[in-house]
Amino acid sequence: MEFRILGPVEARRDSECIVLSGTKIKTVLAALLLARGRVVSDAQLSRLLWGWSPPATVSAQIYTYISRLRMRLGESVRLERRLPGYALETGNARVDFVEFERLSRNGAEARAAGDVERAGALLRDALGLWRGPALSNVTEILGDAELPRLEEARAVTLENRIEADLELGRHSEVIPELTALVAEFPVRERMRAQLMKALYQCGRQADALTSFHEGRRVLADDLGVDPGTELTDVYQAVLTGGPLVDPAARRTAARTAPPAMLPADIPEFTGRRAELAELRRLLPPAEGRSWHTRRFLVTGMPGIGKTALAVRAANECIDAFPDGQLYVNLSYPDGRPVDPRDLLVAMLRWLGEPVGAGESDLDELVRLYRTRTAGRRILILLDNAVSELQLAPLLPGAPEPGVLITSQTLLGPIGGLRTMVLPPLSTEESLRMLSATVDPARIAAALPYATAIAEHCAGLPLAVRIVATRLTARPSSSLQRFADRLSDPHTRLRELQARGLSVPRSLKSAIDRLGQEQRRLLILLSRLDQEAFSLRSVGRSLGHPPAPLEAGLESLVDQGLLAFSDEPDEPVYRLNSLVRLFAGTSGDTREVQRAAA
Repeated sequence: MEFRILGPVEARRDSECIVLSGTKIKTVLAALLLARGRVVSDAQLSRLLWGWSPPATVSAQIYTYISRLRMRLGESVRLERRLPGYALETGNARVDFVEFERLSRNGAEARAAGDVERAGALLRDALGLWRGPALSNVTEILGDAELPRLEEARAVTLENRIEADLELGRHSEVIPELTALVAEFPVRERMRAQLMKALYQCGRQADALTSFHEGRRVLADDLGVDPGTELTDVYQAVLTGGPLVDPAARRTAARTAPPAMLPADIPEFTGRRAELAELRRLLPPAEGRSWHTRRFLVTGMPGIGKTALAVRAANECIDAFPDGQLYVNLSYPDGRPVDPRDLLVAMLRWLGEPVGAGESDLDELVRLYRTRTAGRRILILLDNAVSELQLAPLLPGAPEPGVLITSQTLLGPIGGLRTMVLPPLSTEESLRMLSATVDPARIAAALPYATAIAEHCAGLPLAVRIVATRLTARPSSSLQRFADRLSDPHTRLRELQARGLSVPRSLKSAIDRLGQEQRRLLILLSRLDQEAFSLRSVGRSLGHPPAPLEAGLESLVDQGLLAFSDEPDEPVYRLNSLVRLFAGTSGDTREVQRAAA
């Protein structure tokens, strides 16, 4: 059995094409193949087939397409119903884009190892699998979603193959091909640099310089940017008649320079002395060989300062990690998780590994990543992790790297992970943080109002930082007036926003990730008179049975939206006043009524 998507979508058995009538069934097959055995939900299939206007019979039609595929493909593959959708296990079947990625990867590795002849052959074989525009007979929706990624992978492989040809001295042979490619992709700088190299090596210096000036004009007109380093390096060599930069030497330099990707530290960082001391003590590698991995999770509610603590600890331990520091943000601004494949590609590039942007074989990326980090004293900061499943591929296997993780969610079992839960700052710590940015004399002159401001920030460093930013920008403003505005619960959250920082947005992102029952319970808790309560007291107030109520409370603790302390008499839960305020005002009237019912 063979599947093809690098051209028209096809399924073949014994070199004969299997009849798949219609665009819709080919779209379903392509979506399942691109998922690589993962579940494609009914909702996603509906969007790929009909966009945002599905028919009333959407479920029945999807079922019909799946049934037809099962009948056509037979027993050589497994097409299973796995809620909330379907998954296709291809078994030993050949899938052209998987084979393309394997050949591309092996070609890049061969070139990096200096076997340029073999690299060129492998990359040619990879490109030979393309039979025209990929996904050419599926719905426009699927094409728009997946074609850019596939085309980017092809372009990177093509550039790598041309680079191999240039290293083998085939300059005159690639000039016609590169001329066409530069006309097709005028803002792709690497292709233009390759054309300039080929022209220069063939004695056509004027043509090479003309190509550069055309590229500079296109970049300025279309994108408003100047040429990048690779293009300008070639231009300087051509202009001065000097030697071109050896690609192998460039790769060696990339490998030897340790990455330094940590974000800037926050100067006004205050408090967290015990937590910082523990991380400084445990994060650096121990003397001698150790077989224990060092992984630390910093967790807590939104805005509690998880990233700030992790960045400060990483910077204070930087001398213990001479092989570099990596940083990646595992979440998009709206809270959605970033695909670990994209993160691994970025980290491998920073580590000097030539990985193509279209690489998507997760197992192979993990293998490369763990190989490149083994035996290296490197610090890895994984910020805003969403789940242990997303995190697992990003953890190095060797004991030498140190790993710092931040997450609002309490993650599931991960071997060797030490968890640190951050509590809110005390009022005194909040005042010290405020004074680190705002003129201390101004704070001292209006201490009662500054104290009230700190209390209204509810121990959240994010809120304190926002207040400090606003007060610093208005040196003549009255602390009393600002304290009065914060004292009003109807305007408090609106005041806690400044210059891209926002407490309401941070809380909204966290609450949006909750399930329906969790959200309803949080709304009910926000309507209670007290911020601290036991299971027994909240059960009496809400009239809920203890067992499901406790499960709900614990799930909110795991999501970082409820604090927990084990008191002598019974456990006590605490709802931060800002979370309480936001939850009580963010739900619409119907949702509040349903929660109270």
